Amino acid sequence: MFLKENLKLLRKRRKRSQEDVAKSLNITRSAYNSYENGVAEPGIQILIRLSEFFQINIDKMLKTDLERLGEMQLSQLEKGFDLDLTGTRLRVLTTSVNVENEENIELVPLKAKAGYATGYADPDYIKSLPAFNLPFLSANRKYRSFPISGDSMPPVSDGAFVTGEYIQDWNMVRNGHPYIVVTQDDGIVFKVLYNRIEEDGTFLLCSTNTLYSPYTVKVHDILEIWKFVNYINPKFEEPNTTETTDIGPAIRMIQREIGLIKDKVKNIEEKI
Repeated sequence: MFLKENLKLLRKRRKRSQEDVAKSLNITRSAYNSYENGVAEPGIQILIRLSEFFQINIDKMLKTDLERLGEMQLSQLEKGFDLDLTGTRLRVLTTSVNVENEENIELVPLKAKAGYATGYADPDYIKSLPAFNLPFLSANRKYRSFPISGDSMPPVSDGAFVTGEYIQDWNMVRNGHPYIVVTQDDGIVFKVLYNRIEEDGTFLLCSTNTLYSPYTVKVHDILEIWKFVNYINPKFEEPNTTETTDIGPAIRMIQREIGLIKDKVKNIEEKI
């Protein structure tokens, strides 16, 4: 176990006193001091608070000698990016198969959309979803279709179904490309992503509709990421031939830059 060494290392790298950390954990300084010196072992509730404070999972805090990690790895940890958090440590994807033992493309109906964030890992929930196959998609990759609500991602309109390819390693997310993102708080969202894992352990989510502001999501809040493959739209959309079509990409780029600036200002304010 490396808990006492890791606590001391992380605290000193953050330039915080034992008193500062103790106050954040709502415990006494002497209690925290006993953890750093190995005199006492924290209970599960305190371990959870320590994990949240240092933004490192409990298993790594207990079993990994952080002093052996390189500076880049430690820096990523301190930014809230768990080194194992590339999609692989979350879970094995729950899927369903057809009578030929081939993986289905499960379709999440609109009525089941709200429950997906809690049922995504439940085999019974996944098996209850309608399933189909598309012969032009690769048999070696995993796909799923999700309902889209709202008008934030034209030309995909409200009521459409978007099919995505499962992304196991989130470092492979390409900037400026559309993805389906599943989080516990927001459920299923369809956005254009910008990968900021190395910078601050987040993704920037942007809409193609420039009326919607971009926002960030921490990597450890994400349950699944699916790369956009195609969509089925039940509505016939008239082509947009107005001049605003030409300036849309430029506006989205400006919104992205504004979003990045806002996050930098917020981070600076939090450190003051």
